[in-house]
Amino acid sequence: MSIFLKMPAIADLFKFFRLNKPLNHPLVAVIDFSQVDDQLDDDTKISADFYCLLFKNYNRNNVRYGRKVVDFNDGSLICMAPNQVIEMENDNTQTIVMEGWGLFFHPDLIRGTSLNDKMKDYSFFSYEISEALHMSEKEKQIYKECIQKIETELQENIDVHSQAIIISNIELLLNYCQRFYGRQFITRKSANSSVVMQVEKILKEYFKNGKIDEQGLPTVKSVAEKVNLSPGYLSDLLKRETGKNTQDHIHFYLIEEAKNMLIDSERSVSEIAYLLGFEYPQYFNKLFKQKTGKTPLSFRSMN
Repeated sequence: MSIFLKMPAIADLFKFFRLNKPLNHPLVAVIDFSQVDDQLDDDTKISADFYCLLFKNYNRNNVRYGRKVVDFNDGSLICMAPNQVIEMENDNTQTIVMEGWGLFFHPDLIRGTSLNDKMKDYSFFSYEISEALHMSEKEKQIYKECIQKIETELQENIDVHSQAIIISNIELLLNYCQRFYGRQFITRKSANSSVVMQVEKILKEYFKNGKIDEQGLPTVKSVAEKVNLSPGYLSDLLKRETGKNTQDHIHFYLIEEAKNMLIDSERSVSEIAYLLGFEYPQYFNKLFKQKTGKTPLSFRSMN
């Protein structure tokens, strides 16, 4: 039997994990997974209205996220934004040994703060589980120390400084995660180069084979699916390797194709815009000028 569990509040976590300890703050919690009874009665899909950072080491592979099995055996960190879904499969045949930490915080905790404005920069919240962060021993220790600072503050009596201190420590932790992901991109440079080549091949073939007529313009999502990565991870990878994100790569090949059509045909700019998947020619004109510094007509007249 499979059930779907929605968690609107942090307090719902304590019920789910069968924890008797008090919730010290309604909008943020730290959970030590070694203190958790992880036995499930049924296969469970969970969606929460808050941010989750999960670092675990344990000996089973029956947690799914983004349709992929999570392997925590070597210890990895996944970051989930509100309303993402994680699936936990019941397996009573296994003896569960868990350790690690979870940090959970509601968007209301940071609303109106500078951290709220920065959350969009932490693109790892949109990564798939196969793109989880695998930390070195030193990085794990830094992560643990950040978590312990937050937990210590949560155990103090709440005063006028509590929220600011908690939020600043969460921001520090997220900044470290961003740094650690940067390191991971570097250490996986060989694999990343292969992805760059795949993306270039996909876009070249797309425009060469005239797929725009059938499928419209390629999207960041469609390109990411072809290389089996999430849109956010692919864009960050390409930005790291080439200085351009996925949308920039799509626009590069689009503009190159537009240049060829402007020079090699007598079609009007409106016809070319339509053939390239633009419903409105003015959008094509704007993008072309933004990328080349010239209007399509001025480019044609110069060539």
